[in-house]
Amino acid sequence: MTYYLIAGERSGDLHGANLIRSIRQHDPQAQFRAYGGEQMETAGATLVRHYREMAFMGFVEVARNLGTIRRIMRECQADLLAHRPDVLILIDYSGFNLRVARFAKAHGIRVFYYIAPKVWAWNPSRANKIKASVDRLFTILPFETEFFAQYDYKVDYVGNPLLDALVQFQPAPQFLTKIAGITKSGLDRPIIALLPGSRRQEILGMLPTMLSATRHFPDYRFVVGTVSNLPTSLYDELLRNYPDVGRVNDAAYDLLTVATAALVTSGTATLETALFTVPQVVCYKASKLFYAIAKRAMSVRFISLVNLIADREVVKELIQDFREDTVVSELRAILPGGSRRADQLAGYAEVRQRMGEPGASERAGALMVQALQHQL
Repeated sequence: MTYYLIAGERSGDLHGANLIRSIRQHDPQAQFRAYGGEQMETAGATLVRHYREMAFMGFVEVARNLGTIRRIMRECQADLLAHRPDVLILIDYSGFNLRVARFAKAHGIRVFYYIAPKVWAWNPSRANKIKASVDRLFTILPFETEFFAQYDYKVDYVGNPLLDALVQFQPAPQFLTKIAGITKSGLDRPIIALLPGSRRQEILGMLPTMLSATRHFPDYRFVVGTVSNLPTSLYDELLRNYPDVGRVNDAAYDLLTVATAALVTSGTATLETALFTVPQVVCYKASKLFYAIAKRAMSVRFISLVNLIADREVVKELIQDFREDTVVSELRAILPGGSRRADQLAGYAEVRQRMGEPGASERAGALMVQALQHQL
């Protein structure tokens, strides 16, 4: 059978790659075509477009690139009709993917959605629209089953694919010696990870404030987790006045294995950091316009997956109060001897228990192939 996958960001590329491998175990003749990245391509998909060409976030950025987004959408729709896969598998990235779902459904293409759109956070009534255009919904957060049940929509909860990624992960030997910008003499200090995100707008918005806080912690060594889908020159400019701050490229998991604490931009990385049991401060800052609109639209109390799964504040979320002084204060509280470090680690254990066991990719792949075979 033929499978067409669409992921619009880095984490979706990772989960899409693991899903492809699982599907192939149950359908050895499977063929894959995808909007994604290097990991999906390595797993065997024919890459149509890289996700970095689709990484627009925030009202202003989206508005500026509406022409590009519409062109990519038209190209995607044309490619779907030209290849007519047995199933379209959408991975997160709801702004783009929900539109593709409606188009595919209208043209008789079966639609599966893996990693459900977070409509429970922004606009719960959109669950009805998902139900109308998505044939099977595969969710990864334990509370989503109950949420969609309110709309008479039975979903498949498969567990969280991050657990699969962690099981597969093998730390790099002698990783500390490979950190750019840190000499052997600097390895005697505990490391604090800076994970500013994987999009250009996130890096520009978050990293400068994170870096400004580093000067208050001379007994620690700070290391930035960089990503290869962004130019090195972007980081060079921001780190120019911070010669003691190291960096590692595409090695966030390795960095978390050696980190004492972390400053993390809100997103999937907050949950990854929790699963590595690294105390963290969740950081995010949006434009005043975006924040004003989002505050009125949001139907949940938290923005980080850690707190959402726990249904209480486990990690501190610095949103519009993301400033140098607040970062310094909250970071001190989670370092060894800090007032909140032990409580946060206890909360992580609770989150891990609620997430269940690894195997999400395997379960999702098996269910998808089974559903398609029963259809034929």
